[in-house]
Amino acid sequence: MLILLAFLLDALIGDPRWLPHPVVWFGKLISFLEKRLYNCDHSAHKLQYRGALLVLVVLCVVYASSLGLISIFSFIHPLAGAILTVMMLATALATRSLQQAAEEIYLPLQDGNIKQARQAVAMVVGRDSEQLSEREVSRAAVETVAENTVDGVTAPLFYALLGGAPLALLYKAINTMDSMLGYKNDRYLWFGRAAAKLDDAANWLPARLTIPVMLLAAAVLRLPVRAAWTALCRDGKKHPSPNSGLTEALMAGALGVTLGGENRYGGRICQRMRLWQEGRPPEANDIREATTLMMVTAVFFLAVGLLLQALVLNLL
Repeated sequence: MLILLAFLLDALIGDPRWLPHPVVWFGKLISFLEKRLYNCDHSAHKLQYRGALLVLVVLCVVYASSLGLISIFSFIHPLAGAILTVMMLATALATRSLQQAAEEIYLPLQDGNIKQARQAVAMVVGRDSEQLSEREVSRAAVETVAENTVDGVTAPLFYALLGGAPLALLYKAINTMDSMLGYKNDRYLWFGRAAAKLDDAANWLPARLTIPVMLLAAAVLRLPVRAAWTALCRDGKKHPSPNSGLTEALMAGALGVTLGGENRYGGRICQRMRLWQEGRPPEANDIREATTLMMVTAVFFLAVGLLLQALVLNLL
């Protein structure tokens, strides 16, 4: 019941400005530890060891603090513990914020304001956005929704169903460490290796559990499920990510669009394999289609998860 309340809170309100977001605190902790553990003069082996130590410390601090806070509030009053748990769970989810980010790209495109749409894209992707065309802006938005369906929605729900708010926040910390340290550049190739590998491992099962649910959502929305399945099987492994590439390929087939292609990062061209090559270039309306597919997938994932959780508890 608490997970359902948290999902509704996130879906309806998103991230209230007055509510302290744990990702901010995770980021501060990670930055604090990085300053004390990273040294460019260290060998690759030592950097990898120190990066793993950072990961271990963050995991211990996040899990212990979240569990401790819930225990203290529950000791004061069960209702206080329940309210804190719902708030923690809601902050671990990004359903509403992902929908809002996509909408902030879609609306300027509909109004013909490409400059504002580019600025909105720059807030959610790392690629250069100053020269993006309308179709490239649309592609970036659809790709963002597809990639973050797991990271921001189904994976946090999976861990919340499995271990409550502490485990959901632990996953969020893993995701934050990957976003801050999981780069294959000179600084983070070895130091961020543990964070990147752990994020891949944490997303492996949720990403694959998301697939049948997203296919069901596509069927309910009367999208071409056969094309979605074909794109998934043929193109899912072409993406650099072993997890988000699955949902991105599936969404490409479901929407009938081609994703991937040329991106620029800091002026450097990066070519990604195209997903669903026979599709058309994405358009503004595809952003809302992608968001709708993500939202329906989230609802179905939670419903199936709560049903399975109830069945397991009854058996026990």
